[in-house]
Amino acid sequence: MLEVAGLKKVYTTGIFHKHTINAIDNVSFRVEKGETLGIVGESGCGKSTLGRCVLRLTEPTEGKIFFNNVEITSLDKKSMRNLRSKMQMIFQDPDSSLNPRKTIWQSIAEPLQILGIEKNLIEKKVSKLVRHVGLLPEHIDRYPHQLSGGQNQRAVLARALTLEPLLLVADEPTASLDVSVQAQILNLLKSLKKEYGLTMIFISHELELMKHMSDRIAVMYMGKIIETGSTEDIFRTAHHPFTLLLLHGNDAYTEEHSCIKVQGKGCNYYMNCPVRLEKCGYEAPDLKCLKNGHYVACHKVI
Repeated sequence: MLEVAGLKKVYTTGIFHKHTINAIDNVSFRVEKGETLGIVGESGCGKSTLGRCVLRLTEPTEGKIFFNNVEITSLDKKSMRNLRSKMQMIFQDPDSSLNPRKTIWQSIAEPLQILGIEKNLIEKKVSKLVRHVGLLPEHIDRYPHQLSGGQNQRAVLARALTLEPLLLVADEPTASLDVSVQAQILNLLKSLKKEYGLTMIFISHELELMKHMSDRIAVMYMGKIIETGSTEDIFRTAHHPFTLLLLHGNDAYTEEHSCIKVQGKGCNYYMNCPVRLEKCGYEAPDLKCLKNGHYVACHKVI
């Protein structure tokens, strides 16, 4: 369904003394049809930027993206607009994802109205989607500020499904919700994925959520994927020191963890790594296969 090859996103900051930031640094991965790939990492590691670049909501600096065997990085705006209905994204904050001047019904129906669908067909489809996401009939005539965060996120889900997408990118969809509501939205996502046959990229900074949501996991650190494998492999036989830190906290190692980036061409995790080797300071490790489908970027492991 999706293949990403050598993707990079570079930002330039400063006016007189410009310097570059590699938000995404040579990232490659595949997502099979019907699969959920979980992307996990600390805040600021580039996972949200990666999700936006995959859909070309943010333009990548380098690399190629293939969606359903079509290379979308070379498409013009018109061609991309025609394809975009099959690729949808759910953002972190449902309140800011909805137009405050439109009712829930208007927000869900808008994509269908833009395509010129007949009014009676729109009403049938919106009513069906509202039921599927667990909203009540009285909710659809209200405005976003009149509903809870969980109800608004359900409306966002309904709107994302109106055009029957093939790929759904969920960028920390429960991050701004109360703990009591998070499980409801996650279970709803899982059931909708199965019902609509969706392929999904699920982004989160909580590795524990991946056990519930994902078939495979990719761990990111400072713009790079440093370990990837099936959910079972990551939780049972993780190898990269940073993945172990996410799994076990500071109990994984005795040394203190701090966010310091190595200067130069070495491993980004060098200054934090308790098992670093000398060459880690000047040679960045590539992802290498440990076993079928399990890849790690670490000189100590390979």
